[in-house]
Amino acid sequence: MNFIDLFSGAGGLSEGFIKAGFEPIAHVEIDSNACQTLETRLVFHKLKKENKLNFYYDYLLGKISRENFISEYGNSEISNSVINTAIGGNNNNSIFQTINSLANKRKIDMVVGGPPCQAYSLIGRARDKDGMKNDSRNYLYKEYAKFLKEYNPKIFVFENVLGLITANEGKFFKNMKAYFKRIGYELDYSIEISSDYGVLQKRKRIILIGWRKEFDFKFPVFEKIENNWTVNNILSDLKRLNPGEQNNITKYKTKTTEYLSKFELRNGVDFVTQHIARPHNERDLEIYRRAILKWMRGKKLKYTDLPENLTTHKNRTSFLDRYKVVDAKGLSHTMVAHISKDGHHYIYPDKKQVRSLSVREAARIQSFPDDFFFEGGRTAAFKQIGNAVPPLMANEIAKTIKIQLK
Repeated sequence: MNFIDLFSGAGGLSEGFIKAGFEPIAHVEIDSNACQTLETRLVFHKLKKENKLNFYYDYLLGKISRENFISEYGNSEISNSVINTAIGGNNNNSIFQTINSLANKRKIDMVVGGPPCQAYSLIGRARDKDGMKNDSRNYLYKEYAKFLKEYNPKIFVFENVLGLITANEGKFFKNMKAYFKRIGYELDYSIEISSDYGVLQKRKRIILIGWRKEFDFKFPVFEKIENNWTVNNILSDLKRLNPGEQNNITKYKTKTTEYLSKFELRNGVDFVTQHIARPHNERDLEIYRRAILKWMRGKKLKYTDLPENLTTHKNRTSFLDRYKVVDAKGLSHTMVAHISKDGHHYIYPDKKQVRSLSVREAARIQSFPDDFFFEGGRTAAFKQIGNAVPPLMANEIAKTIKIQLK
């Protein structure tokens, strides 16, 4: 069962479908760092099939340059399948040509992906004077639909933020559903919470699934699990870090936890990559200390709680929770791409480690396995992680759809 992944990002959605046995034909993504991440991960999957993962670990350990790793252990099909371009306009014809050559007469059974969500998000609308009504990204679903027209897949999976339902008083979502039906697809949607699938995060997303009208398919019921784990289950085995510490390769501090074993986040080797922390100035560190002490007492730090010498904004009426501690005793709040800008919303929950989350900690909260490497450096990695679909959630969607298709 072959699929193409549109607006792929780092490949969180794709990772879940590959693990369920689906075969990616192509990924289309505008961000060049995310494309490098996709390419690296596809070589990983190739080496895994060949039982040669030792070469992948050599790359992670810095024994092989990326150029040599890709040229020696990848192939032209993998490199060509990651299409680094914007979807839409004249680009689509060249994208179609590339996908057609890659498919080589194989049927595209499925299209997956979700257009950028900024135009639909509640935060984005709150910050834009026009409520994002005139943002061109509102209509990227029509570009998505062009791929459905081109390849006529049995099914498509469209993931996005909850704001999609309410944007422009619900008109965008109504028009989108009508548009997909007009081109030949029945569809339905559900609102899913990532923690129902083992992700240690309170992340809500809309999952819209469409299928050809002549195809005998029903919207699936996804199997939920009882999730009694906490964020501490994915923090406790990692080495203690200071702000700005940049050791890319670190040893695990302790043995694996039940959670990490059950959901296969640790992968059998004795090291982990990208457990790196961003630097912070003294003002931010003092604010973090105050936020952590409040969190330990079961309270949240509001911006209005800060003394004048620690404030930088005069706005005292909105966005008062701009400093937020990740709840180690429960589930994390939603991971978003803003973590690439600063760590204020993702403070590490320990007064002995006053800092924001490391790249690896953020990746684990999104349920990426430790052998998933994000290319492009720390800031690029944070952006890719924040934009991603949690692979654990994607895998359950993929497994359930696979049963339906069979």
